[in-house]
Amino acid sequence: MTVRRSGSPHCPARSLATAAGILLAIVSLLLTLPGTAAAATDYAPEPSHPGQDWAGSEIAKHEGTAPGMAQAASPRASVHGVDVSSHNGNVAWSTLWKSGVRFAYVKATESRSYTNPYFTQQYNGSYKVGMIRGAYHFATPNTSSGAAQAKYFVDHGGGWSKDGKTLPGALDMEYNPYGSVCYGMSAAGLVNWMKDWFAGYKARTGRDAVLYTSTRWWKQCTGNSRAFGKVNPLWVPRYGSSVGELPAGWGFHTIWQYTSSGPTVGDHNRFNGAYDRLRALANG
Repeated sequence: MTVRRSGSPHCPARSLATAAGILLAIVSLLLTLPGTAAAATDYAPEPSHPGQDWAGSEIAKHEGTAPGMAQAASPRASVHGVDVSSHNGNVAWSTLWKSGVRFAYVKATESRSYTNPYFTQQYNGSYKVGMIRGAYHFATPNTSSGAAQAKYFVDHGGGWSKDGKTLPGALDMEYNPYGSVCYGMSAAGLVNWMKDWFAGYKARTGRDAVLYTSTRWWKQCTGNSRAFGKVNPLWVPRYGSSVGELPAGWGFHTIWQYTSSGPTVGDHNRFNGAYDRLRALANG
């Protein structure tokens, strides 16, 4: 004798509707979890003229320059340096070395779509003449996550090795070349993006990266955050005879970009300390 269970017979249409409802509920739940919302972020398009963006390219536009200040007053103990990008083309490193330049930062990447076509000549050329050199990343926080851009940077020249000649990577945070000066992001959003980038870089290299930023931009776009002053060395641009006021959190600067119109390459810098301290920064 066949025994039948009580209840309604199986209904395929009702089962499908129930499954669809469950799936929708799961998706809604996932979108509320930490970190998941970032995956749904509507990012801005990739940079359209990255070859025109370099450390200080927007500083000069927004904050001006100080003509005649290319020979800014030197601290008692300092090391002369430069920074370069694709707009400099092939750099005359021997000329710079003979003039006393002993370190260099070279732009490697921007966002997740651009690599400097002159990077090899600039990065290896500075090393071959005897300079201590490092690479930097031009940030566009509204085009992708900090972690994604840190990975792209390390994968395309931004790595580090303890050879006494390689500086930790640097993150260039300045006025947006493509729109709203703060990238359409809140102060908290920008600070969190930088934390994400620095964490990603350190996970790959073991080093705390240098931060390039101006005091004026920092105040305007991060609310003068103190979040990085105890960990990340400060590289600050100010085109004049003194470094001026620093962003909150830093008691001193590590590198001062003091002119955008110096000889041979334009951007010239002073390391705040003697050469052995520069070597110490390179060695970690």
